[in-house]
This record gives sequence, C-alpha cells and structure tokens, in this order.
Amino acid sequence: MITSKDIIFDTDPRIRMRCEPVAIPLSKEDKQTVLDLHEYIINSQNPEFIEKDGGRSGVGLAAPQIGITKRMIAIHLQDIDGKLYSYKLINPKIISHSVEQTFIPEGEGCLSVNYEVEGIVPRAKRIRVKAFDENGEPIELKLQGYPAIVIQHEVDHLNGILFYDHINKENPFHIPKGAKPLQKNSSI
Repeated sequence: MITSKDIIFDTDPRIRMRCEPVAIPLSKEDKQTVLDLHEYIINSQNPEFIEKDGGRSGVGLAAPQIGITKRMIAIHLQDIDGKLYSYKLINPKIISHSVEQTFIPEGEGCLSVNYEVEGIVPRAKRIRVKAFDENGEPIELKLQGYPAIVIQHEVDHLNGILFYDHINKENPFHIPKGAKPLQKNSSI
C-alpha cells in the first residue's frame, strides 16, 4: 500500500524523467503498481486516512510520483454533476485536443509539489485519450473540463513536466487569448 512517504517531490530527479512504456500484457508487478496508485488516490480523499497518513488529498497520481518511471496513472474524481471519473490508465496518450483552452482560476496543485505555486496553467478544454486498463484492455476516453485537466496534469508527469512549467514566467496570471476559466457552477 502506498502512503504519503512514498511520494517523491519535485527536487527528486526522477520526477523530471520521461517514463518508459509498459509492456502489455502487464506483469503482476506493473498491475499491482497501477492498482496501488488508484487505491492511494481514493484513500487520499478520506479525511481519516489523510489524518493518519499525514499526506494531502489528491485526484490523480502518476507512477513517477512514487519513483517508478513507467507510463501509468490513476485518477479518481467527480465532476460538478456528481459523475465519477475513476480510471487506472497504462500508456495513456492524448491523441487529440481542442484548440479552446481552459484553466482552474485557483491554480493547480500537485502531491509532488509541497508548496504553493500561483499562476494560470492553460490546458486544452477537451481531449481524447487512448490507453490500456489494468487488464491490458484498450480504452478510449473523451473528456472535457476538470477531468480533462486532471488527465493532462498526470500525462505531463509521464513526460517529466510539472504543472508550473506551463505558467508564464514573466506574468504568472497571464490568461492566454481565448482561454476561459473552468466554471464550477456549470456542467462540464
């Protein structure tokens, strides 16, 4: 079982490494890793677990965040309509994205960045992702809004990119032309 002590921070060079593809069918070890990533994310949303573990709540976790440089991510979140997005993705690849951009007005956070970084993180509003599930079965997702942002954040980890790399260095609160803030009170 993963705990917050297993999560590495942005000072660890492994967080900047481009991850290797995972062989399909999955080895027992790789399957267990993605199951553990998913379990941790679900547990992290339980206040009792967080209090005991000493960590922080999250909605996504990538294998490199626990020092494993393989292309595996897990997410667990609900959109504003209560729809659950809970996936274990192997070798996820964003195969298309909208030109239209969005961003979280409050900014993004990360379990591997243990300090606040302010600024606008522009993301594609809609994406299409191909991956394999934990059983090696192909999966294709069409996502928009918050779930799309979360997947983009986690896929970035697989390429050694952190959310703050997307923030405009000269003007952290610069909103790219046409980018619209993610609306919490509207359906996504």
